[in-house]
Amino acid sequence: MLEQLKQRVYAANMALPAHGLVTYTWGNVSGIDRERGWVVIKPSGVPYESMQPEDMVVVNMQGEVVEGHLRPSSDTPTHLALYREYAQIGGIAHTHSTHATAWAQAGKSIPALGTTHADYFAGDIACTRALTAEEVAGEYELNTGQVIIETLGCHQPLYTPGIIVFQHGPFSWGSTPDEAVHNAVVLEEVAKMAWISCGINPQLRRIDGHLREKHFNRTRRCCLLRAGVNQKELSPLAITLGCYGGFNQRSQEKGALFLTH
Repeated sequence: MLEQLKQRVYAANMALPAHGLVTYTWGNVSGIDRERGWVVIKPSGVPYESMQPEDMVVVNMQGEVVEGHLRPSSDTPTHLALYREYAQIGGIAHTHSTHATAWAQAGKSIPALGTTHADYFAGDIACTRALTAEEVAGEYELNTGQVIIETLGCHQPLYTPGIIVFQHGPFSWGSTPDEAVHNAVVLEEVAKMAWISCGINPQLRRIDGHLREKHFNRTRRCCLLRAGVNQKELSPLAITLGCYGGFNQRSQEKGALFLTH
C-alpha cells in the first residue's frame, strides 16, 4: 500500500514539469495514507530529471520523517495542515505556474468568467490575505496552511479544489495526488483565460449564475459523488456560492478584482 502511494506521488510530481507547471524545483505533490496517518511528499531541492520513486519521503501527521533518506519538501507543514483540516483531501499539489502566480502576486481572486472555470470550481478561485510579519517570522509554512483554511471558511474543499496564496502562488487538491495535479493544470488554464478575457474586456461580468450552476452540477458534482462525497454534502449550489460571497467581499475590501453581476 505504501509503495503504491509512493509510486503515485512520484508519478504526480513528474506530471508537473510534463504539464509546464514548474521550473527547476519549484513545486511539490503529496498524497496521504489515512489509515496509517502517513503522508508521502516530494523531497526538498531534488531536480525532477534525477528524481526517483525511492526518493519520496514519508512523514507522519506531526511532520516527523518515517521513511526516506532525504529532507521532505519545505512546504510539508502546509500540506499537513490541510490534511488535518479536511478529511476529503487525498492529494495536494503546489506550483508556481505563471498565470496563477501572477494573480496571487497581484492579490486578486481569479473570477469565474466561463464554463471551463465552472466545470471545476463553484465560484471564484479565492486569493488569501497577506500573512503578517509575525506569521512569516514564526511557523511560516504552517501559517500558510492556516491562512488557506481561514480563506476557505465553511466551503466544502472539493467544491473549490484550489486557491492562490497572496504574494506566493497556487495550491490545489483532490481525492488523489493525480487529481490534485489535474486540478492544478485546470487552475493555471483558467487563470490564463481570465487574464486574457479581462484584458479584452475590462468591464467583463462574471458568468451567468444559471450557466455556472448547470456546468458545475453536470460535471463536478458527478466527480464528487465518485470521490465518495456524501450526497447530503452536495447541497444546492446557492449554499456553496454563499460561502464565496464571503470571499468576494473580503477581496473587495483588499482592493482585489471584484466583478459585479
